[in-house]
Amino acid sequence: MQVCRANVIIVEDDMGLNRAVARLLNIAGFRSSSFESAEHLLQSASAPAADCFVFDIHLPGITGVELLDRLDAAGIHRPVIFITAHDDAHTRYTARAGASYLTKPFTGQALIQAIDAALTLSP
Repeated sequence: MQVCRANVIIVEDDMGLNRAVARLLNIAGFRSSSFESAEHLLQSASAPAADCFVFDIHLPGITGVELLDRLDAAGIHRPVIFITAHDDAHTRYTARAGASYLTKPFTGQALIQAIDAALTLSP
């Protein structure tokens, strides 16, 4: 039986990518929960149980950065990996220095490495 490495919450509006990331993380030994919007995550009681988040930056409605701000304001401080198809200076700046940032398409290995690094650096 494989031990769960961590609980990762994914918020990605592209449901194909959302399912693929969840599958990848489950195979790699993570427990994952997927949401198609920031609003769905905020309506759930799941966020406090997360060890790490994977957020699309450019979500419709509440963006990934706004979602992180709301979680921070609620006292939920977890590492986040931002993912985006829009790699430009403004998006990198918006994602904040220090946050992990992956440009779509990214490899499964790159995502797992980013999550492992974020969990290692997390207090």
